[in-house]
Amino acid sequence: MSERPIRIHRQTPSAGIALAALPPLALYVHLPWCLKKCPYCDFNSHQAKQGALPEARYLDALIADLDAALPQVWGRRVISVFIGGGTPSLFSPASIDRLLADIRARLPLEAGCEITLEANPGSFERERFRAYRAAGVTRLSVGVQSFDDALLARIGRVHDGAQARAALAEAREAFDTFNLDLMYALPGQSPAQLQADLDTALAFAPPHLSIYHLTVEPNTAFANAPPLLPDDDAASQMLDAIVARTASEGLARYEVSAFARPGHRCVHNLNYWQFGDYLGIGAGAHGKLSFPDRIVRQVRWREPAMYIDKALAGHALSNEQVVAPDQLPLEYMMNALRLAEGFEPARFAERTGQSIAVIDAALQRAQVQGLIERNGSRLRPTPRGFDFLSDLQALFV
Repeated sequence: MSERPIRIHRQTPSAGIALAALPPLALYVHLPWCLKKCPYCDFNSHQAKQGALPEARYLDALIADLDAALPQVWGRRVISVFIGGGTPSLFSPASIDRLLADIRARLPLEAGCEITLEANPGSFERERFRAYRAAGVTRLSVGVQSFDDALLARIGRVHDGAQARAALAEAREAFDTFNLDLMYALPGQSPAQLQADLDTALAFAPPHLSIYHLTVEPNTAFANAPPLLPDDDAASQMLDAIVARTASEGLARYEVSAFARPGHRCVHNLNYWQFGDYLGIGAGAHGKLSFPDRIVRQVRWREPAMYIDKALAGHALSNEQVVAPDQLPLEYMMNALRLAEGFEPARFAERTGQSIAVIDAALQRAQVQGLIERNGSRLRPTPRGFDFLSDLQALFV
């Protein structure tokens, strides 16, 4: 599951900022179709209709979108590419090959650039993952969520446990690094069921594990008909079990929901949490771009058919807003506090154009409450701060 940075939407201000340097740049590509919309999903995803997806036309639109955006990122190298959705693995390996070739022809990618593709076991075919690897994908993110057939049915997934295990076996063979996505606090999930999911997941020795707490988001099917979920205390105990078990298996918790072995952290998601830049192309894609005097948020047209038409006409951008300077410290902290290692005060100033002094009062309150600590040149959440992250973030609002 692709991570999303915290965004604070504000009106365009009149004043600017002065950035001494531009942050790293990533590219996000959104492929919006899936076999079935999950009842908990609030991403811009659309159930694929009968018949073939408009792969060629959508790729044409993506490249037209990218071409129009290139003047905004001239001369900047890309550190990561993330192809998310939806279910990007519904697109054929030939289409992914064409997409990556077109991207390489237009953007300079850093040596060893991480290129991630999200895949779901419901769209899995044997040898398909190897074909994505041959196309240039370096990292697969497999949306398992659970191996328990009953739990999978309760959250509306189209695959079963056997398909999940088969997809992971293939991913492990085809890729040097991959991510396994799980969810916890599922409807009716017991501690024993969580332990069984962890046992199965860890048996595949995943280099990276993302584990998300199922929450009911607005404008989803679950919001209209909420399921009975484990209460907060039960969910907290599940998280404690996850943290302890992953640590015993050599997976370090480097972000609130992410665990990795050495050398396998997700470069793309780290760039979000470190307040880096990302150009987002595709239906409903969001982006953040920095310029010497401003930072802007961009959104593409959301509905796929409209996006295709608009992008091909050179107007993929639905709206763009300059982030108000006084909101940049909050945006930075909402993201950076999700990282176990925290941040360097100098990086705060570099990425926001603001002095660290603007958040001194909030930092002092956080330290008094035992939610944040200084460790050498870094400020980072304490274990208590990680457990009460929402309370910690609220101090900076």
